[in-house]
Amino acid sequence: MTAEDVPQQLLGSFIRAQRQMANLSLRQLSALTEVSNPYLSQLERGLHEPSLRVLKSIADALNVSAETLFEQAGLIKSVDRPDDAATETAIHGDRRLTAAQRRALLTVYRSYVEANTEES
Repeated sequence: MTAEDVPQQLLGSFIRAQRQMANLSLRQLSALTEVSNPYLSQLERGLHEPSLRVLKSIADALNVSAETLFEQAGLIKSVDRPDDAATETAIHGDRRLTAAQRRALLTVYRSYVEANTEES
């Protein structure tokens, strides 16, 4: 493994973790993203560098901000938002909620944060 493979490995691990937290199989994620199952598997193993379109599609399907995936892929610099990350991690990790409830809660949370950011 070379130094340039490390970001791809980290991105792949991040995508896998998000998929597992969303209780989705690779096949289900493939259907949601319209990206082939084998290609997604290779992304999760860090064997490919995905395009922006694929990253955006994965972000939408996993209900993760595209910026988060772009940061993980090393395409943009990390923006320091510890509160956002902590809140979203807590929502993702709460197993008392169904996957649909977590997605709905994240959507509402993000809309409030976005609305407040625009007002500032």
